[in-house]
Amino acid sequence: MDAQMMEEMKTLGFSAYESKAYLTLLEEFPVNGYALSKASGIPRSRIYEVLKNLIAKQMVFEQEEGKAKVYIPVEPEIFIKKLKSRYEKIFDDLTRYAGTLYREPKQDDKLVVIQGRENIISFLKVLIRGAEKRVAVSIWDEELNALTEELDNALERGVRLRGIYFGTAKVYEDLVPHRRIKRYMAEKKERYLSVIIDHSHVVSGIVSRGDGSKVTWSRDEGFIEVSEDYIAHDLVVNLYSASLDAETYKRFEDFADSVHDHFFHYSKADLEAFRQLK
Repeated sequence: MDAQMMEEMKTLGFSAYESKAYLTLLEEFPVNGYALSKASGIPRSRIYEVLKNLIAKQMVFEQEEGKAKVYIPVEPEIFIKKLKSRYEKIFDDLTRYAGTLYREPKQDDKLVVIQGRENIISFLKVLIRGAEKRVAVSIWDEELNALTEELDNALERGVRLRGIYFGTAKVYEDLVPHRRIKRYMAEKKERYLSVIIDHSHVVSGIVSRGDGSKVTWSRDEGFIEVSEDYIAHDLVVNLYSASLDAETYKRFEDFADSVHDHFFHYSKADLEAFRQLK
């Protein structure tokens, strides 16, 4: 029996035995409790309790054939429609009730730390699925690839995608490649990420440490403004530098290295090494 399907049915609230019994019945019916116990591997001492639960959940019908009782599964299409309807009603009720309790503050300045790259990516997927107007990013290939499905769907909904990416494969027309990636990594030695959704959410931090990755999520207006200004500034610098001829571009990068050196106080060896990197 398909292990993944069993796990998914557990997620929907069915026990392992209930899932086994229903899926086994789909393959062969009508059968009595003894035959179902044998075919499914459910102990005979438990099979009738399991069937009783399935009947109560309207997943199985019980019929009499002579002196014996046999069991028939509800057609999958009908069962799935009923299940969807049930959960949709639950979500609708929860939405209405939660809305009566929650009062969104005018200014939400909380900072929430999210740890672990997998958790960070999962959270970003949720935010992007809810995007309505614009997603702004400063992002590396690795994280961009992990979010491709959600970003593609957002673009199909008419959401705009803007920003900078660190990589070589130009996946999205409106993302501008960052220059001198080798030089950037030689200095920073980490992959950083910043994602802003609809000028309402910002997720920003380090994503290159696996389970040790850590970002901050906030809806604080100031944090969002600073993050968007950072991306906009990066766009200006990278688009401008890409428009220069070779000689002017070299002078520009030498000047940029000098500004960074003045700010970060590099050693002479580091500065010379950085100047050599593209």
